[in-house]
Amino acid sequence: MNTELKFEKTNSKDENFVSLVQELDAYLSEVNGSKDDFFRQFNTIDVLPYVMVGYLGATPVACGAFKVVANKTVEVKRMYVKPTSRGKNVATLLLKELEEWVKQEGFDTIILETSKTMKSAVNLYQKNGYVVIPNYAPYKEVSSSICFQKQL
Repeated sequence: MNTELKFEKTNSKDENFVSLVQELDAYLSEVNGSKDDFFRQFNTIDVLPYVMVGYLGATPVACGAFKVVANKTVEVKRMYVKPTSRGKNVATLLLKELEEWVKQEGFDTIILETSKTMKSAVNLYQKNGYVVIPNYAPYKEVSSSICFQKQL
C-alpha cells in the first residue's frame, strides 16, 4: 500500500474537496452549536479557485484553501484533516504547501479565523509562526473566535 503524502492544487469543484468539506462542516456544527448558521455563511465553497487536497496514496485525507481578501492578503479557509490522519504532521505539511502557493501567487500576508475551543488548530497556527491579531470582520464581536496573521 502506498502511504506517501502528496498534495494537489485544484478548485472548489473537486469532488474530493467537497467530500472533505462535508466532513468538516459536520464536525464544525458540533463545535459551533447554536452559532453554526452564522459561521456557515462565511464558509461557502461555491467559488474557491485556490484549493489543495492532501492524499495518502490515493485516499483524500486533508484539505485547505485560500481566498483573496485584499491586494496582498489572503484568508486561509476550510482546513481539515481526517481524524485517522491526525497527529501525523499532515496539517503542518498542508499549511506549508498552502503558504508556498500563496507566495507563488504574489501574496505576502495570510489571515485566518478559528475557534478558541479548537486547541489543536490554535496550536497548529501558533507553532507555524502565526500571531494572534484583533478579530476582523465578520468575527469582531464573536467571543469564541480567535484570528491569526502571518507575514510571508
